[in-house]
Amino acid sequence: MLPFVVNQCSRYNHFPKRSHGEALKRLGRYLVATRDKGLILRPTNSLHIDCYVDADFAGLYAHENINDPASVRSRTGYVINVGGCPIIWKSTLQKEIACSTMESEYIACSTSCRELIPLRALVQEISKAVGLSDEELASLHTTIWEDNVGALTLANMELPRMTPRSKHIAIKYHWFRSHLGKLFTVVKIGTADQLGDMFTKGLGPVIFEDLRKRLMGW
Repeated sequence: MLPFVVNQCSRYNHFPKRSHGEALKRLGRYLVATRDKGLILRPTNSLHIDCYVDADFAGLYAHENINDPASVRSRTGYVINVGGCPIIWKSTLQKEIACSTMESEYIACSTSCRELIPLRALVQEISKAVGLSDEELASLHTTIWEDNVGALTLANMELPRMTPRSKHIAIKYHWFRSHLGKLFTVVKIGTADQLGDMFTKGLGPVIFEDLRKRLMGW
């Protein structure tokens, strides 16, 4: 997806090289080739909200200056669908340096909830305004799809339990656990089905086109 590519290219505005120019040309060719495409929305009758969240742990460490602290920052990527339609998506570097894949995935999961919880409240408010019945409102389910077992295990632990390797994670990333089982659930998903993968790293054409079709409809 473009958010990841554009974000990557913009990181080198202060010191661009030939490789970055080639990357921009490739991005331009993609935009030209897909100029007649768009986001095809096929909404369902369900009020289900799905959040696909992923992280890339220190993905550029081997390709950048190892003395640059920014080169070891992991990337958060997520997309939130309402009724099968993508509403919010984001690709951004994490503010803290994660010490493991589990930690980077957990931070990404917590970050996505800052968008997910207000969106859920908005959907409820709109649903009441248009006159949906209590039975229909009860069908509102919110699911976070996570493909990392460690992050999934930690997220689903009852408060205040932690794992030995997770106590150091800041409280600002643990807060969302108090909403589990009330506002949303965190569920395991296979990496091949993780739509958030498009927002964290460059993918091969087969995987990219498959995820793009699921997300954008073409």
